[in-house]
Amino acid sequence: MPAVSGGCLCGTLRYALRGPPLRVTLCHCRFCQRVTGSGHLVEPLFNRDDLRLTSGAPTVYRHQSEGSGKFIDLHFCATCGTTLFMTFERFPDLCGVHAGTLDDPACIVVRPETAKQVFVASARPDAVLLPGLNTFAGPAMDAAGRPHVPRVHEAPHIVGRRDG
Repeated sequence: MPAVSGGCLCGTLRYALRGPPLRVTLCHCRFCQRVTGSGHLVEPLFNRDDLRLTSGAPTVYRHQSEGSGKFIDLHFCATCGTTLFMTFERFPDLCGVHAGTLDDPACIVVRPETAKQVFVASARPDAVLLPGLNTFAGPAMDAAGRPHVPRVHEAPHIVGRRDG
């Protein structure tokens, strides 16, 4: 994969990534819906050491996860408000880039071997889940790091209306 770069809406902040993503998470949790202002977050995860800022310095908002109780740091532009990436107390060697901030978001390929869909129980009723990917109603692992059993859809799957 060639070098990847991205930045915020106003151009104040720019970053470059030196390595390929380790995996890609499509997250439908309410936190990611709020952070992105959309139905889900496409989050390629990189080694934190592979991310370097090439211009500007982000502002950081520290948020305590309702699920794990651990902190998530959101790195964003104080001028335009774009969140570029997240870092995690629980996974200190990783950073999760917001794919929409990449100069070429299509450079991140979602493949069954390296991607998963999580928190689909919180997904919008019109969300379409991709076939072939490990899919989880909540997180992919428990608090101790033990993996949950995934579901894999054979065809695109619409979450559908939930009775409330």
